[in-house]
This record gives sequence, structure tokens and C-alpha cells, in this order.
Amino acid sequence: MIKVAMTSVYVEDVAKAHAFYTGVLGFETRTHVDPGGGTPFVTVGAREGAQPDLELLLEPGDGPIAEPYRRAVREAGLPSIVFSVDDLRAEFERLRGEGVHFVREPEKQGPVLTALLDDTVGNLIQLTQLLG
Repeated sequence: MIKVAMTSVYVEDVAKAHAFYTGVLGFETRTHVDPGGGTPFVTVGAREGAQPDLELLLEPGDGPIAEPYRRAVREAGLPSIVFSVDDLRAEFERLRGEGVHFVREPEKQGPVLTALLDDTVGNLIQLTQLLG
């Protein structure tokens, strides 16, 4: 069986992304090492044992491949990644209270409720809740 172990999201600033993803979104730090070169290798994941074998790499997004890709995805209004939540409206209110800027407030799209937020490091992030 093949499973996803790690995926990445390109970010403008790894330290700022780490603070946002852990302090605001509520992920936990899984890996934080300095391989040299000034940019740490940082992964985060869901708290409380949820998805223990899945990590999100906060990848520097300033390279010749990453920057045009990241910019094009954002300009198209597409999310860089999608996170599921149990109660999107409650999460929307919590995050809005933390000062998170939502590009699109919760709206029903077929069998899901979605919202789109700015992660402060160059990406749009979609939150989704399966309805019914």
C-alpha cells in the first residue's frame, strides 16, 4: 500500500510560516532542524495524534521553479493546499478572531462547505467541511 507521507507548500518565509501554521492554524511542529545555509527544514502536522504519519513541509518558495508556480496559483485564486475541518463555521470564527484574512467566507459548494484564507506567506489555503 502506498500512502502520502509528506507534501509541501511553498512559502515566502519559513519562520513566519512556521509561526502561522502552528500558532494560528494549530498544527504541531514535527521537524525543525538547521541543515545549514540559513533556512531551516520545518515540517508540521495535525495535533493530538491525528494523521501521525502525514507531514506538511514548509518549503522555501523563492526558487526559479517555485516562485512562478506559487505566484500563478495565487493569481488564479486557487488554494495551494486544502485542509479539512469538522466545523468550518466555528473554525472560520476562531480564525477571524485571530486576525486571519479570508479571501472567501464560508460557502456551500455541492456536498462541501468551503472558505479560502490567506496564510500570510504567499498562499491561499482552502478549508473544507464535508456536509451531510
